[in-house]
Amino acid sequence: MADQEAAVLEGRRLLIVEDDYMIAIDLAQELEERGAEIAGLAGSVEEAQSLIDTEGDRIDGAVLDVNLGAERVYPVADRLIARGVPFVFATGYDPWVIPDAYRAIPLCEKPIRATALARLLAQRMS
Repeated sequence: MADQEAAVLEGRRLLIVEDDYMIAIDLAQELEERGAEIAGLAGSVEEAQSLIDTEGDRIDGAVLDVNLGAERVYPVADRLIARGVPFVFATGYDPWVIPDAYRAIPLCEKPIRATALARLLAQRMS
C-alpha cells in the first residue's frame, strides 16, 4: 500500500455500523491501515445510537450498513445528520432501495473495496 493511500484517513475517528461481525472487523482493520481510529463497532441501531450518544463529539465519520438484520439503519443516519457527521452507506442492495431522503448520501456497494471506501470517507470529511 502506498504511503499516500495509507494516510488518507490519518487522525479520523470512525464509527462502523455493520451487523456481520466478520465484515465489521475486516472493515475496521482495513480502515485502521489507512490511518483511521475506530470509535466503535455497532451491530444494531440501538448499539449505534448508544455509541453516538457517548462518542458523538469525537466521531469524524461513519460507515453504515443499510440492513441490520430485521432493522434498517436510517434512525442512525438521522442522528448523524443532526450532528453534522458525514457518513456513507454500505449495502449489497440496489441503490433504488435507499429512500429519497437519503439519495445524496454516497453508497458503497458490497463487497466493499477498502481503498474506494477510504477515499470516499476522506472526501466526505474534508
